[in-house]
Formats: sequence, C-alpha cells, structure tokens
Amino acid sequence: MTARSVSRSWLVGAAAALTCLAAVAAVPAARADTSTPILGVAGKCVDVQWSGTANGTTVWLWDCNGTNAQNWAGVGQRGALRAFGKCLDVAGGSHQDGTRVQLWECNGTDAQNWKLENRKLVNTGSGKCLDTLGGSATGTPLQIRGCSGAATQTWAPPGAPPVAAPVAKKGVSTWEFAYEAEGIRDVGAAWYHDWSTSDDVPASAEFVPMIWGAGFVNDGELATAQRSGRTLLGFNEPDLPEQANMSVEHALDLWPRLQGTGMRLGSPAVAFGADVPGGWLDRFLAGARERGLRVDFIALHWYGSDFGDEAANHLMQYVRAVHERYRLPIWVTEFGLIDFSQGRPRHPTPQQLVTFIGKATAALEATPYVERYAWFALPAIGEHAPHGLYHVNGTATEAGAAYRAAGRS
Repeated sequence: MTARSVSRSWLVGAAAALTCLAAVAAVPAARADTSTPILGVAGKCVDVQWSGTANGTTVWLWDCNGTNAQNWAGVGQRGALRAFGKCLDVAGGSHQDGTRVQLWECNGTDAQNWKLENRKLVNTGSGKCLDTLGGSATGTPLQIRGCSGAATQTWAPPGAPPVAAPVAKKGVSTWEFAYEAEGIRDVGAAWYHDWSTSDDVPASAEFVPMIWGAGFVNDGELATAQRSGRTLLGFNEPDLPEQANMSVEHALDLWPRLQGTGMRLGSPAVAFGADVPGGWLDRFLAGARERGLRVDFIALHWYGSDFGDEAANHLMQYVRAVHERYRLPIWVTEFGLIDFSQGRPRHPTPQQLVTFIGKATAALEATPYVERYAWFALPAIGEHAPHGLYHVNGTATEAGAAYRAAGRS
C-alpha cells in the first residue's frame, strides 16, 4: 500500500556445497577434485557468506543456487571440505557445543577434518556434528554440536533427496518505526516486506524486496534487490491510480528486467479482482504466457469489509478462486479487515479482529498452496492504530497478541 525508496545493502550469500577432501593441507595435483553442493535442512545448502575468501569468513545456510560459494571439493573422502581453495574449519579448534564454523586456510589439523556418516557431517577433532543453530532460516550460521537425530544435523550426499522441514508462512508488512525489529521478532514473523528493495532494520526474519512500480525498474534498485533477498515481489497495486498505476502492457514490457535478476518472482499484486476473467492480473498473466515470461507465484491483497463470523471464509474463497484459475502458489502479501467503501476507512472492533485473525491464519496455515501470508501492518500508529499489531511503545495490541499466536503449535 505504500512505497519506500530507502536503500540498504547487504550482500546476497550463495548456497553451498558438499565434499570431503583428504586430511592434508595440499592435494596432489594428479587427483581431480569434484565439487558438489551439501544439501541440508529445508533443502538449503552450506554456503560461504557473501562468497568471501578471507580467513574467518562465516559459513551459513543459504538457498542453493549453484555458485562457487556452494561448491566443496573432494566428494566422499574423509578429510577436509574445501571451497575457494580454503577449508571448513571449527573456530579455534574448539570442542564446545555452539562453536561456529568458518572458512580458513587449510592446515591439516583435526579442526578441518570431517567425515560423512549416516547423513551427518562429523568433525573428527571434536566428535561433534555440523549443525544449523537449531533453525532452517536462510542466513543461519553453522556450528558444531553434539550429534543427535535432529534434521538440522542431517546433510544429503550428492544424489540423495534433500532434508525436508516445515516452511514457516507467517510474515508482516511494515514500515520503519522505533520497535520494528522487536515487533518482527516478538510476533514470530518468518519474513517481512516494506514495499522497497532494501531495509535498514536488522530484523531476525527474512526480508523480501519489492519493485514497487515502473520508476523502480532501474539497475540500482534491481541490484539492491538481488543483494537484499532471494525472492522478488512485483509491482504494487498497478491497477490503482494512487498506487503503481501501470497498464498491463507497460508492466509486461518491464517484466524481463525483473526476471533478469534470476530471483524467484511474484506476480504484480492487484488491489482486487485477481480472479476476474479479463481483469488486470488475468490479462497480465495471459500476456506473460504469450511472451514466454516467468511468474513463479501469485501475490494477493485482500481487505474484508464484512467484519462478521464469515470474514475468514470470504478471504479463503478469494484465495481458492485465484489458485483454481492460475494453478500457481499463493502469497497473501497484504490482508486485513478494513472497509474502504465509505470514503474514510471503517474498522472492526478489537474482538472482531482477534476472531478473524485466529480463523484466517488457521485456514492459511492449513492450505497447501498458500506459501506465505503477511498482515497489514506491523505498526499500530496514527491512522493504522485500529488494525496494527504493535503500539509506538512496542507493546502488542489485542490483534498483535492474536497474530503472535498464529502458526504456532
């Protein structure tokens, strides 16, 4: 519903790869090294942060993308795991649980000696297993920890199926306020967006950039988006004059620039009528098919004007209709209960919001083709006080408390 042009840069990490190398610092020139990815929890890979090559560079979990930061030499051999000519190393040679792993000059010590056993990568110096700090989020640093049956310690050798993990769907749309990072963490959001290509808040969730409108389709914004995330949201409400305000033809002409980032790509999010034959989104997707353009999922906005017990059903009927028409995954990137039909927004009572949030999030969580959803919006400030989740002092509203409970068993 809004646009921001704040610029933040953080480099995209790549996803990583698996291999075992001989437990020596040098490898005979006659032996050919084979490089391959190491697949871990949620199908993500062991990755060298920002493709760095300096001693001490963090090694973390990231989406697999085939870059050199994913490739580790020496498949199936007990010994070192190498990327960029350096080795996967336990910091300080420590044997303590929680010690981070890093990239370091190969030195033949046991801190760099690994073996793959029953889909676990065991550091022979410590006897501990490679672990993802108990999580599966992109950017999770890797560590050593006592070996267990946890999915976060399970690594797939080449050709084996990746390790599955539940995908957290819940997110928020937000803009900058004093307690933004704290609110994102407290509400349990796995992801967030702020209608821009970058965000300055060091939040504990995945940031998803957006190309808001035609004016943001330029080299600088596209490069920032690539550094900021792995998924890109398309144009914001292009069917409204007060928002991105784009014709279908103009959007289609610009779409190859977004596709050229190589990122997973969400459709333009229309304000309404995504399921209508001949509507803005329908014509856009038809044009994309004709031009051979890629759209990986549908981004939806939905605001209900009926605040009664059937509100959640109305949301899900819309979501289902869109999915049945296009047969693509759905991200509900903005949703809530706000009646815009009277000129001035009309809002439900706090209890109506709480009831709706409970029913709607349960339905969204249970629907397999809904990949993600995001409440509008995190701040309960100014005109958004009636429907936001967190007050200016950082305390949760009644809606915030209800949304915090969503998606948790």
